[in-house]
Amino acid sequence: MKNAKTFPRGGVHPPDFKSYTREEAIRNAPVPAEAVIPMSQHMGSPAECLVQPGDDVHEGMLIGRATGPFSASVHSSVPGKVKEIKEIYLPNGIKSQAVVIAVEGEFNRADGDPAAWQQMSKEELLTRIREMGIVGLGGATFPTPLKYSIREGRKVESFVINGVECEPFLTADHRLMLEKSEEILTGIRIVARILEPEQVLIGIEENKPDAVEVLARAVENAGLDYQVVPLKLKYPQGDEKQLLKSLIGREVPSGGLPLDIGAVVSNVGTAFAVYEAFIKNKPLVERVVTVSGSALAEPANLKVRVGTPVSDLVEDCGGFKESPVKIISGGPMMGFALADLDAPVTKGTSGILVLSRKEAGRAVETNCLSCGRCLRACPMGLQPVNLYKYIDHLRYEDALAEGLMDCKECGCCSYVCPAHIPLVQGMKLGKLMTRKKKA
Repeated sequence: MKNAKTFPRGGVHPPDFKSYTREEAIRNAPVPAEAVIPMSQHMGSPAECLVQPGDDVHEGMLIGRATGPFSASVHSSVPGKVKEIKEIYLPNGIKSQAVVIAVEGEFNRADGDPAAWQQMSKEELLTRIREMGIVGLGGATFPTPLKYSIREGRKVESFVINGVECEPFLTADHRLMLEKSEEILTGIRIVARILEPEQVLIGIEENKPDAVEVLARAVENAGLDYQVVPLKLKYPQGDEKQLLKSLIGREVPSGGLPLDIGAVVSNVGTAFAVYEAFIKNKPLVERVVTVSGSALAEPANLKVRVGTPVSDLVEDCGGFKESPVKIISGGPMMGFALADLDAPVTKGTSGILVLSRKEAGRAVETNCLSCGRCLRACPMGLQPVNLYKYIDHLRYEDALAEGLMDCKECGCCSYVCPAHIPLVQGMKLGKLMTRKKKA
């Protein structure tokens, strides 16, 4: 596409591997025999567990109460009986309490009133989003009602919808835009009623021309004054700071938030979750997940209930075509390697990637070549190799002074490093140790 916008600094162009599932329409994954539902599925403090072993639960029932503004409510994705409460490790290494539910009974959730939201106040809309446990589905799982709570005196100039999906392999958002465009627009309209933005922009990477066309047509048919903006193919175009630089030409200040430049960013999946909360009376209990990779027999896009074991998804996709070298939760650039296929799908699970040796093979690490590629690739303008050296020598204060907390952990530096130094893993370790020292 001509004149497609992008951010000016850094970025990489990894092979996208999206052809595995680009044409695969979303289908429902099987309901698991047991659902394992963690209390930590969001950025912030865990939800407070409200059930005990032996309790009967129904689909959509509140089983975990948010414990503060940086927490989110958790609902049962299935009907059944609580089998046990146990601790599990999530793919990101966090230990979480989880409710194990043996599935039984009927799925009998009733729809909501499609027009009711138009009569609700901003406060009522926010309360509803909070009650439904909605978090950002672009990866960070930031509690959505907190993002939409605009302090008095602040103004939202730009409400940006993120339809970029720049991680290789992932096509869940792409399919959602193609198949649920009108529903996504309804979700955007509900949020716009809260934010009252001056403009609404929908950013979509140019490797999804069909999604650009479908959403642009849906916007026109609905008579909405929204702009669908094609974006240049470049990773990490979907990071909210890079997306805002691309779309509105403004840069979020170091340590700041998009609202500091008058913007709020939400993923298309989040907009769809808002639609389901109001129109379907449905908490966030399932999401679309891309299950892909060349070691998988039948890659697919699945609508999956939270708590479904990853092993169920692999089985539903025909099992392994060959022995995988690595299985990743999320995308290959920012996701986490899975050590256990019994790990459950959570609100933040965008993909399950079953990778072959060719896709996941890692070369031997050597000494830094001082080539400067990591500096050129960093979209935040940092010096990754210097940060890595500080962290490797336990000089965390120096790393902080050099801008460690501005690192987005996008993986661009590791991707281009000819010495195969695990730069992004170093950044993650440095941040973790910094937090521990402060605690």
